[in-house]
Amino acid sequence: MTGAVVITGLSAAAPNGLGTDEYWSATRTGTSGIGLITRFDPAGYPVRLAGEVPGFDPAEHLPSRLLPQTDHMTRLALVTAAWALRDSAVTAESLGEFDMGVVTASASGGFEFGQRELERLWGSGPEHVSAYQSFAWFYAVNTGQISIRHGMRGPSGVLVAEQAGGLDALGHARRRIRRGTRLIVSGGVDSCLCPWGLVAQLPSGRLSTAEDPARAYLPFDAAAAGHVPGEGGAILVLEDAESAAARGAPRVYGELAGYAATFDPPPRSGRESALRRAILLALEDAGLGPAEIDAVFADAAGVPELDRSEAAAISSVFGAGGVPVTAPKTMTGRLYSGGAPLDVAAALLSMRDGVLPPTIGTERPAVAGQLDLVLGAARAAKLRSVLVLARGYGGFNSAVVLRTVDRTG
Repeated sequence: MTGAVVITGLSAAAPNGLGTDEYWSATRTGTSGIGLITRFDPAGYPVRLAGEVPGFDPAEHLPSRLLPQTDHMTRLALVTAAWALRDSAVTAESLGEFDMGVVTASASGGFEFGQRELERLWGSGPEHVSAYQSFAWFYAVNTGQISIRHGMRGPSGVLVAEQAGGLDALGHARRRIRRGTRLIVSGGVDSCLCPWGLVAQLPSGRLSTAEDPARAYLPFDAAAAGHVPGEGGAILVLEDAESAAARGAPRVYGELAGYAATFDPPPRSGRESALRRAILLALEDAGLGPAEIDAVFADAAGVPELDRSEAAAISSVFGAGGVPVTAPKTMTGRLYSGGAPLDVAAALLSMRDGVLPPTIGTERPAVAGQLDLVLGAARAAKLRSVLVLARGYGGFNSAVVLRTVDRTG
């Protein structure tokens, strides 16, 4: 094996498009999927907007026996994983079962499933609680269900670091491949858009209470006041480059060339966020300098203090306005463990098509002069290396460097 790890398949389930083609078409054109919550009546809650995956009927995609066992987020993850594997043209039969593993991220587990079972417990009694509650709520359930469905018995696991966890999962997948596993299915798909899930997020103080979908999530803007929650994410197929070439993988989206994670100092310590260090370590891991990065997909918290610290970290590494920066998650809301893998998918498609999707909504950047934000419309760009950033609630920072792969040599 060469040590290089490449992405040979991907799929997305996002509020602005179900499936890669629908998501990418909407993202390139700046089409938002944020709207009024429809999965329950949000009238009694201070947050009423979210990004919901449209048009998803699990019965159209999954065997009926799986439906009573699984939460909404696991159903989305199972379908997205199947599409990613189909994209990579790999099957359980084409590689040994112990040569394939699953490493996903999770931020909340099966909240909606858990809420329903708690309602049955207190409303009807313990004998009415589903036996599937024992695992359907659990953080590792997506990894387990994907592994079982596709016969993947290699190294597997789950990373829990809120929004940063999606990049951590990819970093861990790369580590397992470098240790000898040929293929890892990785990424993250999350959903906690139920009353219990929403209430659990409110104490963070980071959710937008705005009621205009076009003005609710405005990262780096002078009017930024929190983010919109969303559901969905992306699943990617990572392989050893040599192994992928040997089996004739039909496409390679790019190489996962660099990865790093850091943890912030305690709040109010006065010490600098560790995000800048995560960026520098990821670049060092990729063997690239700042001048070789063609674009940054930002974490884009939408919280003024966090936006300022991210802008400072990016500009200190690349120089003021030194690299285009975009945040397509302004069209989906923040998807927790699914958000960063979706950004990675968008970055890989951007490299393929030579276009950076826009940041929508933001009109009056509070960081003017610090960042070259891609605002309003997509921007044509030759992209050979892209940096993706993610930060998780509690102080997690993660960075991934993606690089194009020349398959002619």
